[in-house]
Amino acid sequence: MKSVGLIVEYNPFHNGHRYHAQIAREKTDTDVAIAVMSGNFLQRGEPAVINKWQRANAALLNGVDLVIELPVEFAVQSADYFAKSSIYFLQKLGVDALVFGTDATLEKEIDYEAFGRQVIAKQNEIDEYFQQSKKKSQSFSTQMTAIYRHFFPAMPLDFTSPNHLLALAYARENAKYQAPIKIIAIPRIGNNFHEEELSKEFASATAIRKNLLVGEREKTKSFVPNATFTSLQNLVCWEDYFSLLKYRVLSAEISELSQIYQMNEGFEYRLQEKIKKAESFIDLVEKLKTKRYTYTRIQRLLTYVLLNLKNKEIERNSEMPFHILGFTDQGREFLKRKKDTISLVSKVGRLQSGMEATIKADAIYQMASSKIPEQNYGRIPIYISQNCE
Repeated sequence: MKSVGLIVEYNPFHNGHRYHAQIAREKTDTDVAIAVMSGNFLQRGEPAVINKWQRANAALLNGVDLVIELPVEFAVQSADYFAKSSIYFLQKLGVDALVFGTDATLEKEIDYEAFGRQVIAKQNEIDEYFQQSKKKSQSFSTQMTAIYRHFFPAMPLDFTSPNHLLALAYARENAKYQAPIKIIAIPRIGNNFHEEELSKEFASATAIRKNLLVGEREKTKSFVPNATFTSLQNLVCWEDYFSLLKYRVLSAEISELSQIYQMNEGFEYRLQEKIKKAESFIDLVEKLKTKRYTYTRIQRLLTYVLLNLKNKEIERNSEMPFHILGFTDQGREFLKRKKDTISLVSKVGRLQSGMEATIKADAIYQMASSKIPEQNYGRIPIYISQNCE
């Protein structure tokens, strides 16, 4: 079966995501569209506004055939590590192509496959240059923008755009494989990633979330499929976990906090100090922000604290299980051909190997509301018999 891969979060699934799936199918003439999707906690260090099963259901009704969950320890990561695990999943699944959105103005503005090959060829030089020129006062993205502009002056690189940053990371990681996946980039249409107004044909997920979280659900109706709109109740945001986070930080010993993944430079002391005076999650992030610690980096670190994720859990070497959230007829047929080559999980057991961190994270995610259903035990993949809404 000819297959195309999509690396997604769907927070929430909106009309732009449906367009992405449709265009991916058209450009690759595929039999099956496969989404590797973050679970209940996302790459930028935040909880999903609706749970992973609701988002998977909307995707399966709107152009996607198979949804595989990206484990939390890989989903809540910087672009490089997020890309590494996502590409790993697609490589193991044997997809023929990867289609992603780009903030580049023209579709042919950047040759992502060529970029990936060039970075791999110059990796040692890039690493050496980074060590020589790194500045503690600058964020990682700012430093990498300068470095890549040094090595690739003719290539238009902009690491301030999350989608562009991820696209470049996908290309670089994909080029490491002996048989790279074909890359197809499609330009973003409608609102850009950061726009917060509901306008144009396709609104950004940022704009949709902003309206949802201030109670303007009806305003989002024309920007999301019906499957998404009907699930936009009992929404979740960071503020729902602020009291849990505060208890977690204040009740922990400094030595315990220092073991949290990516907790370094004595940040645990700053965290315990600032959280005592913070009145909300947003207030806490503002108090913690520095030139080196960006909003996103802080949110990811606070997610690790909330979920009590330590280095040993993140850096484990066990095989990543392919947790199936849902499929269509085409997706089910695709899985039948892969069951002997990868570790598929269709029903999570109490002692499910490789999913310990995700199971723990989902239990904490449920604490935001008594209306959030069980996220793992007793759940089976969503089955959609026809791939249409």
